[in-house]
Amino acid sequence: MPGSELFGIEERREIDEVLETGVLFRFNHDVQRKGRWKALDFENEVKKITGAKFAHAVSSGSTAVSCALAAAGIGSGDQVIVPPFTYIASVEAVIFTGGIPIFAEIDETLCLSAEGIRKAITPDTKAVMLVHMCGQMANMDEILEVCKEHNLVLIEDCGQAFSATYKGIQVGLFGKTGCYSFDFFKIATAGEGGVLVTNDESCYKLADSYSDHGHDHITDSRGRGMEQHPVLGFNYRISELHAAVGVAQTRKVPHIREINRKYKKMLIDQLSGIPGLTFTAIPDESGDSATFLNLLLPDTDAAKRTVDTMTKDGIGGFNYWFTNMYHFINQWQHLKDLKSAAPLPIHHYVIPQDYNTLNLPISQEVVGRLISFGIRCTWTEDEVVALAGKIRSAVEKALALKAYA
Repeated sequence: MPGSELFGIEERREIDEVLETGVLFRFNHDVQRKGRWKALDFENEVKKITGAKFAHAVSSGSTAVSCALAAAGIGSGDQVIVPPFTYIASVEAVIFTGGIPIFAEIDETLCLSAEGIRKAITPDTKAVMLVHMCGQMANMDEILEVCKEHNLVLIEDCGQAFSATYKGIQVGLFGKTGCYSFDFFKIATAGEGGVLVTNDESCYKLADSYSDHGHDHITDSRGRGMEQHPVLGFNYRISELHAAVGVAQTRKVPHIREINRKYKKMLIDQLSGIPGLTFTAIPDESGDSATFLNLLLPDTDAAKRTVDTMTKDGIGGFNYWFTNMYHFINQWQHLKDLKSAAPLPIHHYVIPQDYNTLNLPISQEVVGRLISFGIRCTWTEDEVVALAGKIRSAVEKALALKAYA
């Protein structure tokens, strides 16, 4: 992925500044750290790109989702509408917060659809966990209308869509809270890290405390040990070392996004017109972060034949999510059976869905047809052209096994 392709002197410089002080902890130790606050710097770089009023860095994208839910007031017994196509952390966070996931249909944006959300609403529905998948964005106008109509709290998981926008607004800022992932596979990486964003100061303060054992971070001369604890919390802190990498990486995102968009357009231009091959719907193409080229084949069988052909032809760098163990519900048997290390709140509630017999035909059809290629900002134009030729050849050979023209 792009971020990890561009490690250089910038990341080393930020890390060295932390090591020179010896302060790896993000809070306190003001004198020893000599004015170097990498977690704060990381948060400020995210605010520059997103325009968020508040940003709070934590240890991972997964813990950022947990903080986003808690800060938005979602907890024990709350029903939360979730997609069946997402990294499973989005759903795990709902469960470990004490909530009940309610699965709804996605559409060709690869995100929850307004109609899917509407059909999944029950009298006990409290919130929507909207996940912006594969660098794209959901159809926000329609989804915001449904949330407003039914008084639902909107939380956005933008783990795969940092720097994507919809009508000029960054994804993550439409809901009460939003969050991004900065793990090793994202457009920018901190190694491990996540950032919660919000324009609501009360949500920000709750997330700040919740992620650090409830500390209010109002310190006097007596130090951290005498800070107040307005709420219960846990340890989701990011280290200064991870934040240092995140600082340097986030500054590179505008450049990465520009190259991504250029190469994605080249690929689409060269693959357009193949009978039977289309692309996913992007509600605002000008806001695409372009981390993925998302292909749609005519049906699941055609996609499987294409995957087999590409594999035989030695083409790599793609995901077939339909069989992916962590991104699609078909492989989440442990979740369907609610297997856990110890009893959870969800085990004590009546669940309105049987996770083993879910009927989500649109999601099955869309993900079954989907093949995604990661865009690399370090490609050359010649490599992009060559890849397009290989993809075209594989698709045409696969589809020739059954006429779709």
